[in-house]
Amino acid sequence: MSQAVLTAAGYAPFDPKNLSGGDTAWVLASASLVLLMTPALAFFYGGMVRAKHTLAMLMQNFAAMAIVSVTWVVIGFTLAFGGTGRYLGDLHYLLLHNIGDVVPALGSAQTMPTVVFVAFQLTFAIITPALITGSTADRWKFGAFVAFVSAWSILIYAPVAHWVFNGYGFLNQSMRPAARFFAEDFAGGTVVHINAGAAGLAMALVLGRRRGWPRENMRGHNIPFVMLGAGLLWFGWFGFNAGSALAANGLAGYAWLNTNTATATAMLGWLIVEKLRYGKSTALGAASGAVAGLVAITPCAGFVSVTGSLIIGLLAGVGCAFAIGCKNRLGYDDSLDVVGVHFVGGWIGTLSVGFFSTDAINSLANNGIFYGGGGKHGGWNLLLHQFEAAAVVSVFSFLGTLLIAKAIGLAMRTRVTEEDELTGLDQSIHGETAYDFGTLTGSGAGQYAPAAVASRERVQA
Repeated sequence: MSQAVLTAAGYAPFDPKNLSGGDTAWVLASASLVLLMTPALAFFYGGMVRAKHTLAMLMQNFAAMAIVSVTWVVIGFTLAFGGTGRYLGDLHYLLLHNIGDVVPALGSAQTMPTVVFVAFQLTFAIITPALITGSTADRWKFGAFVAFVSAWSILIYAPVAHWVFNGYGFLNQSMRPAARFFAEDFAGGTVVHINAGAAGLAMALVLGRRRGWPRENMRGHNIPFVMLGAGLLWFGWFGFNAGSALAANGLAGYAWLNTNTATATAMLGWLIVEKLRYGKSTALGAASGAVAGLVAITPCAGFVSVTGSLIIGLLAGVGCAFAIGCKNRLGYDDSLDVVGVHFVGGWIGTLSVGFFSTDAINSLANNGIFYGGGGKHGGWNLLLHQFEAAAVVSVFSFLGTLLIAKAIGLAMRTRVTEEDELTGLDQSIHGETAYDFGTLTGSGAGQYAPAAVASRERVQA
């Protein structure tokens, strides 16, 4: 390919003179923080399922780390960030070839080697399909899950990332001065949370309800696991949001502070709702409220003031606390409330940009309704753009997920058998259990037989 063609596609060799050691170090550290979020999510979800399904949940999340680590470097990154197309990237970075060239969407603003940007975005691509597992807990066959994540990371995540994160994508277009500006998504309210929430709803419908839901008690077995996971998610999210500034600067500082403020406010809001509705504030509610705040502030973190983050956090904590009840009224079994927290929280955050975005925090931001925004890109138009982006991603992810799931279902069984579900996915799929009850009780048996484990846990429930 000639240099003229490459230049027209936005490519140029990375200039070492643009390198910032501080920015490079910060983004690499942020990538490490975000990678930690997937094991944190595994513990967060693992504590919320029954004991007999714990390892299956952890395995799905760790498998997502392995699968997407491969698909991203082979083809995912280039489809998301290659070239200047409106709907999909080119193959310039296939198998990470030409990695010495700048990313067109970053251009002269790129102050780190491209390989560092690849690593940072990889961690986002990993955690997004991992989030889906909360909707499908206790019933997804592991082989079908592996096939699903392999396809979904390429066919759904990469295009959505291109549309929103790439400045040439049709839901962003910030790199096209003459085009209408669309979504302001600082760190993934649409790309990660709405995307995963819509996919989670689709998969919950495809797989159907858990055996016995909602009649039987299916409370989580280990709330300390949940709290540990939530704490590590809170910690890792600073890399998620503040790292998305792609520089060690004041904007990263605002994103960090907004993230913490909204998370704390959302947790308090959720606990207040619990206290008023049920008379008690629970540890599970505290963890869930914190995650709701983290989700909602994600698209806003680098666009709003601390005052805005206080309000956004409160909206998320209260709104998501009520939203999780929708599954009971509508009859879909979203096991661990991915729809109620990530989908609804993602929508709250994405729309909040239209109200609270201010160029006082980010010079590239359009002012929202509460900051006097007007013209083609601010105020009510900004809110409309945010709604359009959230709606497009919701529909595309939901329908695309249904098609992928149905296609996989033609080749293999996607849901475990009733016997395997009653026995527990740990034993029936992976041949091991999370807890050695025999050793703990001194019976010397080492492990209960699968049928005994299932019987014991049904009695406890």
